[in-house]
Amino acid sequence: MKRNVIFALSFVLTLGAWAQSYKQTNDISYTTKTDAYAQQRLKLDVYYPEGVSDVPVVVWFHGGGLEQGEKEIPQRLKEKGMVVVGANYRLLPKVTVKETLNDAAEAVAWVFKNIGKYGGDKKKIVVTGHSAGGYLAMLLCLNKAWFQAYGVDADSVWLYAPFSGQAITHYNVRKMQGISPLQPTIDEYAPLYWVRPDCPPLVLICGDRELELYGRYDENQYLARMMKLTGHQQTYLYELDGHGHGGMVEPGFHILETHIRQLLGERVNP
Repeated sequence: MKRNVIFALSFVLTLGAWAQSYKQTNDISYTTKTDAYAQQRLKLDVYYPEGVSDVPVVVWFHGGGLEQGEKEIPQRLKEKGMVVVGANYRLLPKVTVKETLNDAAEAVAWVFKNIGKYGGDKKKIVVTGHSAGGYLAMLLCLNKAWFQAYGVDADSVWLYAPFSGQAITHYNVRKMQGISPLQPTIDEYAPLYWVRPDCPPLVLICGDRELELYGRYDENQYLARMMKLTGHQQTYLYELDGHGHGGMVEPGFHILETHIRQLLGERVNP
């Protein structure tokens, strides 16, 4: 399914516009791991509206090919009446992808346990991110084992919305396996390996298929098809025409916000 959403650039959402004052707390350690790299790296920032309770929470994982990047609170998600969490994770090749996924699961588990202190509702947690961050979100959604280590059910997440996530095994994971970026594989580190009919809503957002990185849209299209064939009826796929891998992020936020508003029961005009 292809959806042209270029109009997103001209549409302004008002979700939570009533929230007047916001705070941000940075560099909160979310880990119980004790090694030096984990202690240095495994931190998150929380941006939150003051004086509210039970608002939606967006957990954002940064991109960077699993090899670089830093936690961030996307500007487009600020002043929307939501809590936003930007989380770091350990990077390849200093650790394996298994350890990176464990970090991402631990970060979300911390959010479940602590976000009420910041006015967030643990029943309204959205897990998302761009590129490598989207890949992490996909695997956390589809392979329930990552969260189980922290006593969290992956299906307790309200919504998963990866931006340009890789549906096959990530190319830098394949690089560590001695496989080139253009040699596709699907193993246990591929979201496609774990398609299932019973997960929360999954919103797949990609750039233009001719401009995206390494056929990223095509991978997501296949993932969406397989999810629906297994019986998952709440998989949504969007293609942002004219936008490449980096350029799709800004208009992608419109789609994310629209789905959040729909889950809140608000009427949304396209």
